Amino acid sequence: MLTVNAVAATSATGPLVRTTVERRDLGPRDILIEIRYAGICHSDIHTVRGEWGDVAYPLTVGHEIVGLVAEVGPEVSRHAVGDRVGVGCMVNSCRECANCRAGQEQYCENGNTGTYGSIDRDGTVTQGGYSTHIVVDEDFVLRVPESIPYEAAAPLLCAGITTYSPLAHWKAGPGRKVAVVGLGGLGHLAVKIAVAMGAEVTVLSQTLGKKDDGLAFGAQSYHATGDTATFEALRNSFDLIVNTVSAPIDIAAYLRLLRLDGTLVSVGAPPEPLPVPVFALFGNRRSFAGSSIGGIAETQEMLDFCAERGIAPEVEVIGADEVDEAYERVLRSDVRYRFVIDIDTLR
Repeated sequence: MLTVNAVAATSATGPLVRTTVERRDLGPRDILIEIRYAGICHSDIHTVRGEWGDVAYPLTVGHEIVGLVAEVGPEVSRHAVGDRVGVGCMVNSCRECANCRAGQEQYCENGNTGTYGSIDRDGTVTQGGYSTHIVVDEDFVLRVPESIPYEAAAPLLCAGITTYSPLAHWKAGPGRKVAVVGLGGLGHLAVKIAVAMGAEVTVLSQTLGKKDDGLAFGAQSYHATGDTATFEALRNSFDLIVNTVSAPIDIAAYLRLLRLDGTLVSVGAPPEPLPVPVFALFGNRRSFAGSSIGGIAETQEMLDFCAERGIAPEVEVIGADEVDEAYERVLRSDVRYRFVIDIDTLR
């Protein structure tokens, strides 16, 4: 077992602390990754604070991970020592169910193994990327293209694929009108990706405070949802609405913005239920859906897509001792647009 430096939560209310975690010995198909950067996701905050269920503390979170291959098992064939690689939200799945066989491991019928807070194959609780090293099966390790700035690559492993997957599934592209709800860590990437796919993109945000940014990212228009006139002016306008916010919204009001056969898909995950009035679905044969991350193949596709089109998240790099402050700033929407931890500050 390898003991490595990490940052962990010890309770739902206390500050994160410096500690160590153990990484398993390399199996034949395992890769030891020296982590360089780890993104901070709103999911980390929900998990640490017990908002999504019971937590086995102490827990090291973080599932937006980029680093270098430090060592490989004898049967590893996809990656070599020194490669730039990444790890996202899952590190294993059953490999046998219909969804896994279809390349949709994120929807594993037996439950995929999350990068943190899941029961690993050796019976231990998985510990995430706020640490200096991680051991992962090669099938769940991604290649990070050289053209993506190293410190900016990490958020693509969650925020990037979380927005890319529904945009690809619901066919955002030329002739399609897409609205993105919220211009935060997820939302700003949704805008960049949808624009690169060729869609006509509108940002729907509470205020016009980030309008200049939204337009700079390629959106054609930007509207404040705090103004009730917005919902009347944009009624029956969009083929697809991607809701990226992790707070309750008026689902019925947003559904009415959809044109015939339009879909509102939520990728933000508030802890509170979102009531859906069925009559809001009847008009225009609208759909309300949810989407998780993507499978491993789709995540690699997303990374290559972003590399080819020069897409990268806007990041603020912080040290390991600044994570608590970063969490508070995320909750205040005081980041443009994603925090990334420089893991060298943990060594």
